[in-house]
Amino acid sequence: MGNRVGPGAGASASGRGLVRRRRRRWVRITAFGVAGVLVAAGGVGWAVYAKLSGNITPDEAAAAELARYDRERPTSLVKDARNILLIGSDSRGGTGNARYGRDSGTERSDTTILLHLSAGRDNATAVSIPRDLMVDLPACRRPDGSRSAPRFAMFNQAFQIGGSACTIRTVEKLTDVRVDHHVVVDFHGFKAMVDAVDGVEVCLRQPIDDRAAKLRLPAGRVTLNGEQALGYVRARKTLGDGSDTERMERQQRFLGALVNKVRSNDVLLNPAKLYPVLDAATSSLTTDPELASLRGLYALVRGLRDIPMEQVQFLTVPRESYAYDANRDQLVEPAARRLFERLRTDTPVVVKDNGPREGPYGDSYPGPFREPAVTVSPPPTFRGNTAAEDTCG
Repeated sequence: MGNRVGPGAGASASGRGLVRRRRRRWVRITAFGVAGVLVAAGGVGWAVYAKLSGNITPDEAAAAELARYDRERPTSLVKDARNILLIGSDSRGGTGNARYGRDSGTERSDTTILLHLSAGRDNATAVSIPRDLMVDLPACRRPDGSRSAPRFAMFNQAFQIGGSACTIRTVEKLTDVRVDHHVVVDFHGFKAMVDAVDGVEVCLRQPIDDRAAKLRLPAGRVTLNGEQALGYVRARKTLGDGSDTERMERQQRFLGALVNKVRSNDVLLNPAKLYPVLDAATSSLTTDPELASLRGLYALVRGLRDIPMEQVQFLTVPRESYAYDANRDQLVEPAARRLFERLRTDTPVVVKDNGPREGPYGDSYPGPFREPAVTVSPPPTFRGNTAAEDTCG
């Protein structure tokens, strides 16, 4: 007799065969369920990605204008090094910005920073460019399509005349440094970023009661919310010595504190906190098309996480009062030329706080820039600070 398969051995709806079929059915149901969860999760993830990417406005007009003048722009000398121009717009247009003044339809760059990222992503140098610096402005395309004539004027007029493209071309003409990317952020975006990280701590050695900036703060360590932070970094005439140079140093110290806060583990490792930070960081941003997505931004900043805070440096381009108008600035040479050369060639820049004087509110500000008395090698030291410095130190 052959080996026959009898009932209960898998040929009927009972016994081990039934068990196997039920097990396979359960596995299929579970697999479909898991797949459904993954699809749903993927859908949510894609929706979040699409929303955050959609927050960013691609600056197509600037890209077209820069392409028009590409042949006259500087050449990048070091592969993988990147120079990003950060522009703070004082536009009164847009959500929540009307309270800062009437929208005249034009903008000026309240803050402009040239951020250099080394090729090895082991240091970052942020150079503030004074808004009152007297520079050569190129012929630029105005918003109405007409073109301005070249002129010698204050630096922040470049943004007012021709927006980000005109500002980039002015910076490149001034520094001979190729600007690879640019980011424009307005008042609302700045405030939202600060609020998203639950405020940023600064140190005030004297209380502040400033009506113009709508600021009333006690002395000591103070955590500023978005509205307070905006007043703090924009105030000029009633804080410190009233100079734009002093205000830029205050902005630099605040940005260092903001970098520290964003990089802290309670933000980067907490999804509940990270999403609003990303939402705020991408809202009210206008960037070059290559950066106008989460993927583009991530590709740029992913190497920044490992840069030591003491290697995130802030300084102001060497400047002094303009010879023909004490209310304007001019570059100090050859110091400025040496700084730009180091950025262009991806050579490390060394900054040091050389014992600044103190303004009436305890905010430090530099005196006139002076070359070191003795020239030594390695490199010259530029006046500035790092993100690792304690503002109360």
